Amino acid sequence: MSSLSQSSNETAVSRLKRAFVAGIWATLISIAIGFSFKVWLASWVPKADLAIYHTVIDIISLSLILMTGFRSSMVVSYSQTRNDRDIINIFRYVLILVVLLTWGIILPYIKHKLAIDVEYLQLVGIIVSMGLKVYFTNLVAMYRLYEISNKVTWMEPLSLVLAFALCYYGLSMAPLGALFYATTLSSLIIAVFMYLRRRRQIATAPLAKVNLEPALKSFMKRSVTASLEAGSSILMIYITVLLTIRYFSVEELGDFQVVVRPVFTYMTLLFVFPIYRFVLPELAVCVRARDNEQIRAIKHWLYKMALIVSTSFFVVMLLGGDSLFRMLFPPQYHGAVPVLLHYAIFFIFLMLNGYQLAYIKAEGYFNASLLIRLAGIITLVGAFFLLRQLTANVVAVILALGCGYLMMYLIGALVERHIRRSRAQASPAVS
Repeated sequence: MSSLSQSSNETAVSRLKRAFVAGIWATLISIAIGFSFKVWLASWVPKADLAIYHTVIDIISLSLILMTGFRSSMVVSYSQTRNDRDIINIFRYVLILVVLLTWGIILPYIKHKLAIDVEYLQLVGIIVSMGLKVYFTNLVAMYRLYEISNKVTWMEPLSLVLAFALCYYGLSMAPLGALFYATTLSSLIIAVFMYLRRRRQIATAPLAKVNLEPALKSFMKRSVTASLEAGSSILMIYITVLLTIRYFSVEELGDFQVVVRPVFTYMTLLFVFPIYRFVLPELAVCVRARDNEQIRAIKHWLYKMALIVSTSFFVVMLLGGDSLFRMLFPPQYHGAVPVLLHYAIFFIFLMLNGYQLAYIKAEGYFNASLLIRLAGIITLVGAFFLLRQLTANVVAVILALGCGYLMMYLIGALVERHIRRSRAQASPAVS
């Protein structure tokens, strides 16, 4: 087990801070590599090719992202039952089913319904390799192997860059084909790395029959709910892509896919994903021990960080966003700057809602977490069509997305308060 999970003398807040800082440094390295690679690609690869590549990856990721929803359920259930054998076997069976369904449904959808000209072998490779990466990522998260997780964070973009160099320069592939094959090769490299490093510390049993005890049935219910929630989370971004495709030009779609979405992804990786990677496991332990002092300390620390990060992000975009992106991107992508400025206004709600959902799930209210996500989606769609009556600018898409996150925060605050009151009524010891 990692040193983070074994440091029993540390408080939950101190463990959390140490893990968070290590994760931020790893993510900063990942951002430096990944964003530089995207900027370089944007300078010479046709904009239409990059839009196709990112759209295909989004569609496949949307189907497999359901499996990442198992992660939070696996973390909570394993911390409660320590029955890793059956938990992993259930996850294996479901993952195999999802990969096969993605192969049989999503692949024909991309090839025939969307009429995107991508080789069959490229799509199959991406589906299978991403499935393997999701499997080992969830195991690393369940066992709280933070060191491996942080290494994977910066290794993933580096392996993509090296794989692209091999495919494009070494094998003389076309840029778009090289990107697809490099994505497959990169995912396989990361999956093998996680397998070898995790096996040194913890060996897992082979695939076997599962005895569905009551605790495992609860795990299955939580996993389905958490998977739907994860799907809802990525669906919010995918809906913005679809709205941009439907109501705006290819140029504006390129701005979103090549500039806006990567910045959104990097900010989320840097400051929101660590909440689910590190805060959720610590909250689950504190909730089980009814350590309300540590729960309050974690919330206070995260809210303070959210205020500092979001304010800094907005000030940078307001005062230096235009000059920064003129330096990084060709002129055809400068239309993304006002979109990112509006996104910066709402970023604080992503971080605050991240804590809310982590706490709600740590308390076992997975259904409430899903309903909050669905409310965000409904608000996004409704807000967009209302804003379309006021403006034809593409900024309406990001404003609608921000309204969705604001609604999630407001509902999350009400649910969190309800849970605390319920716990206080159930036990005088709970404040």
